Amino acid sequence: MRHLLFPSVLMLAFVSAGVHAQDLATTCQASSSYDLTLKPDSVMFDRPQPAPFHVELHDGGLRTDGAAVRLSAEDQDRLALFERELRALAPRAKNVAQNGVDLLAQGMREEAAGMGLGVDTQATLNQRLASRVAELKQRIAASNSTHDWQGDMADQYANQIAGDLLPLLAGDLGQQAVQAAMSGDLQAAASLRDRASDLATQLRPRLEGRMQALRPQIQALCPSIQRLAELQQGVRGSKGQPLNLLRIGQ
Repeated sequence: MRHLLFPSVLMLAFVSAGVHAQDLATTCQASSSYDLTLKPDSVMFDRPQPAPFHVELHDGGLRTDGAAVRLSAEDQDRLALFERELRALAPRAKNVAQNGVDLLAQGMREEAAGMGLGVDTQATLNQRLASRVAELKQRIAASNSTHDWQGDMADQYANQIAGDLLPLLAGDLGQQAVQAAMSGDLQAAASLRDRASDLATQLRPRLEGRMQALRPQIQALCPSIQRLAELQQGVRGSKGQPLNLLRIGQ
């Protein structure tokens, strides 16, 4: 199942070096087999299987696989409320993701501060990190569909960030090791070389630990997720299939 509800929360997994324990499926026990797209005048859910493959909500109206569904007045009201509350939740979720990006950047800067980096290296790190932060935040702000964050996108972003920053840090540590060796401090040189070679495996868990500070913000979204699940219960498609747009605890 895909995680429901916007790449903004999924970005917690992408930009926080793989903190999958903090995504909606774990924290709020929420998941969906659908992708979600918020359009200006409707909300679209789609999936490859099973039917219904396409679900469209608009002001209490429902279409499944292109066919209009006759609804009771109560179901119309519930779906209209579902759509309205989903749209209201989207910017809140995006804000959490933006905070996640900031928290990751702060963690990277604090980790780098303890490495004794050279002035030039520190300046380059700050520049590259600022660029990555701006790029991710812009992508979060512009996205309105989970289709934007599928496949190996998580690995791509993690690899891009690692490929951009880690060699810079490792190179500086390596240079420090050379200088220590030249000064006769072979123990320090060996320690610095080990830090450089193990940087990726050592840095990632420390960053993951820092990202735990974001968990309360994710948990604050859970009641709204639960509310959405309740609103869509019992609604069926044009052929009588349960929609199950959102599942809790499954």
